[in-house]
Amino acid sequence: MKMERRLEKNDDDDKKGERWFPYLDKCKAGEVYLSSGEVIEAMDPYIMDVRKDRFKNAVNNRSYSVCLVVEGLTDFGNVSAAFRSADALGIQSVHVVSPDSSRRYRDNRHVSMGAEKWLDIELWNSVSECFGILKARGYRIASAHLGTDAVSVYDVDWSCPTAIVVGNELRGISEEALALSDLNCSIPMRGMVDSFNVSVAAGLLMHQAVFDRTSRMGCHGDLTEEENKILLAEFYLRHNKNTIRIANEFSKRRLTSPASKL
Repeated sequence: MKMERRLEKNDDDDKKGERWFPYLDKCKAGEVYLSSGEVIEAMDPYIMDVRKDRFKNAVNNRSYSVCLVVEGLTDFGNVSAAFRSADALGIQSVHVVSPDSSRRYRDNRHVSMGAEKWLDIELWNSVSECFGILKARGYRIASAHLGTDAVSVYDVDWSCPTAIVVGNELRGISEEALALSDLNCSIPMRGMVDSFNVSVAAGLLMHQAVFDRTSRMGCHGDLTEEENKILLAEFYLRHNKNTIRIANEFSKRRLTSPASKL
C-alpha cells in the first residue's frame, strides 16, 4: 500500500514546467481513499515519537530536484551502496537501467542498510525509455564521463532539476546514454589513477549537488508543505507490515461512524 502516483507528464499537461513530484494526496484503503492527513492520523498512535521525529527530519531534507540513475551496473553491491548514499543525502528518487533481464536489480541490505525501503526506486529496460521519462518530468541529464567536453562537477549549477547518471563498472556510460545526455561532468582527480569506484563516484556527485544547492538556495530539501505531508504519509505507510491493516481498519471506522449533525 502506498500513496497513489501521478500520471506521467505529456505535451498536453497544463502544469508543464512544474517541478516533478510523484504522489497524489490519496491512498486506497479498503473501499475508500484516505488523504495524507488521514493516513498520518491513522498511523500516529502506532509509531514511537522518536521514530516520528526521524521521519519528519528525513522528509524535511528530501528533494526530487536531483535524482540518481545507475546504468548497466553488474555489481548489485555497488548499486546498493549508491542508494545508501542517496538516502543519506536526501535524494529520494533513484533509477536503475538494466536492459539485460537476467541482471535486474536485487537489493543488498547488508550494504544498503535498508535504504531501499525509504527511496522511490524505478526500474527501466532501456536508456531511451528512462531518459525520455526523466526529460518529460523536467530533468536535464548529467552523465559522469571523462570526455573532452566534460564539465567539472564543481562548475555545474545543481539548483535546476538534474538526473545524475553513472555507468557500468568497466565500460562506464554507454554511447547511447552519452548521446542522449544534456551534459557530461567529471570529478577532478589528482592521483595516479583516473577513476573512482562507481559507488564512490555516485556519492561524490550527489554530495556536490547537495552542497551546491545548499550554498545557492540555503537548503537542499525543497518540498512544498503539501508535498512534505504526502511524503510523510508515504513514510508512515512504509513503516512496517501492519500499516495496511491499520489503514483498512481506520477507513472502516470512518465508514461506520455517524456523520456529525453540526
